[in-house]
This record gives sequence, C-alpha cells and structure tokens, in this order.
Amino acid sequence: MEAALFDLDGTLINTEPRSLALWRMLLENHDIPHDEDLLRRFMGRRSSDVLPELFPDADIEALIAEVRSYYDRPGLPGILPVPGAADLVRRVVEAGSPVALVTSAHRSWALDRLNEVGVAHLVQTIVTAEDVAVGKPDPAGFLTAADRLGVEPVRCVVFEDSLAGIAAARAAGMTCVGVATTHHPDELSHADLVIADLSGIDWPLTEI
Repeated sequence: MEAALFDLDGTLINTEPRSLALWRMLLENHDIPHDEDLLRRFMGRRSSDVLPELFPDADIEALIAEVRSYYDRPGLPGILPVPGAADLVRRVVEAGSPVALVTSAHRSWALDRLNEVGVAHLVQTIVTAEDVAVGKPDPAGFLTAADRLGVEPVRCVVFEDSLAGIAAARAAGMTCVGVATTHHPDELSHADLVIADLSGIDWPLTEI
C-alpha cells in the first residue's frame, strides 16, 4: 500500500456526539420528529446531501447557517482526538507514504480540526465537501484524493468510521479500515479490517 486516506470526523477526531447534538437542535427547532436512526443518516455525509431529504423545499444554505449558529451553545459535547490518530499519521509520513484527508465537512472546519490533532502540516492534500459534486457514499472524494497524490486507488488504504465512508472507499476500489468509534464493529463488517481506534496500528499495514 502506497498512500493513507483518512476521514476526519469520527476517524481522526471524535466530533460525532457534538454533530448529532447540533442536528438534533435543528430538527427540534423545525418540529421534525426524529430518532437515532434518522440522526445517523447525517453521519459521514455532506449536510448539503442529507438536508434536502428532510427539508425538500427549504433554503439549504440557510439551514446550514442555522446549524453553525448553534456552535457556541453551552453544554455541547466536547471534541477530542481519536486515540492514536496523530501517531499513526506521523508513522505513515515517516515511512515515506503520502497522506490525504477526505471529509464531508467544509474546508475551514477540516483545517481547524487537523490543527487540533496536530497533523495539519503532514497532510499532503485535503478533499472537502466543496471539492466534489456528490458526497459519500459516492467514491468521488477518495478518487479525487488518489488522483492528486498520483497513486492508483488499489494502492490506497482508507481509514473510515461511517457506513457511508466505508461504502465510498469500497466503491473507489480501495482497501478500507473501519474505525469503530461511532458504530458497533459488527456494523462495519463490509470493511476489510475493523479496529477500535487508531492506537496500535502500524504502517505499512500487515494485518489485511
């Protein structure tokens, strides 16, 4: 394997509890009934892809702006790096392999979170929600990253926590490591390897 492609939220940094709380606020503010299954539809996907499914006639950009207005609300879950995230990115780079970030988030959010993890300077290319016409589970983001790195998709390893992200990696023809930070390991069985977090994983991979 020649390159490592990382998802962000739920893979390098644990933001999913906070994100779900924000989406819950939005749905409640608009009197939309919801349960955990509906909230999980947001996980790993672009908000611009999910929101039209729930608000077919709404101004999607206005809804996204509304969610951003909740960012400073008190009591939101904290944001913490996933165990082993920074160390694994460093090991990949030290081995001479390129690193890409492929996220459904916007670029400003991605850059802030990478700086929090301490690996922004190690990531060779970043593919965000703004860079693709269709988000995960479509493979466009991962294929774009591989093209920018000059690495064939079959030589890429993707680290992903979400069902949509794993589906996108598989559709791109890439090896996928499922990180069970937001889903039960059994739900990630379509990944090539499932791990609890990024601690204890070395590079290059030898377990797949």
